[in-house]
Amino acid sequence: MRFTADLAEALTGADLVQENGPELLEFKQKLYKQLDELLPPDVIIASSSSGLKMSEIQSGAASHPERCVIGHPFNPPHLIPLVEVVGGAKTSEETVQRTIAFYKSIGKKAIRLNKEMPGHVANRLQGALAREVYYLVAEDVLSAADVDDALSWGPGLRWGIMGNMLLNHLGGGPGGIEHFFRQFAGPMAASWKTLGSPVLTPEIQKKLVDGVHAEVGSRTIEELEAERDEVLLGLLELRNKRSETVVPREAAAE
Repeated sequence: MRFTADLAEALTGADLVQENGPELLEFKQKLYKQLDELLPPDVIIASSSSGLKMSEIQSGAASHPERCVIGHPFNPPHLIPLVEVVGGAKTSEETVQRTIAFYKSIGKKAIRLNKEMPGHVANRLQGALAREVYYLVAEDVLSAADVDDALSWGPGLRWGIMGNMLLNHLGGGPGGIEHFFRQFAGPMAASWKTLGSPVLTPEIQKKLVDGVHAEVGSRTIEELEAERDEVLLGLLELRNKRSETVVPREAAAE
């Protein structure tokens, strides 16, 4: 894989290059080596990797590893605002701050991870939830359609407004998060011990696949995507209107 002169010319003047190569460490290391040789040293090289660590990827950029950073977006990236930003062992603080500023300038919700984790953060949260979803369906507790309804019409509606920590704060009533932990820490920790760890055997996978197709019915992928995007756009519009009337956290802290 080599870059052409046309591509090099197209990248002239860029401040940040976002790579979306295959999720293969060796491939990305080679890609970063070539980008490091091609681009001026002040150009940030951001990776969309959903799980690889930047400390491993940036080893390919021998000359300027300090300008390499993870900038992980979420599907559909043209609608979902979240971008996870996390540097590697050799990433400079300046690179992290410039990357966050860039994503914010194009309307993204950039969050900083203070340390590297396999899968970053949001995918780990998704993974924890998926594990229990698959377990419940595999154990015939409920159907794929019903577990999806349980999420999207229950906690999912709240998660589209506030995250777990703020919702726990509200769950504590007037006493807030302090009362929440006094009331629920014990039962909550006990419930964790009952969570499942399904083994995705071919038989379990078939049960999950059959359940999804029963839920989908005659709807096509395109129809489901349109349904998702329509509701997402409505939610984003509401959230944007709300954010215009709320004092930013940074200002409130001053």
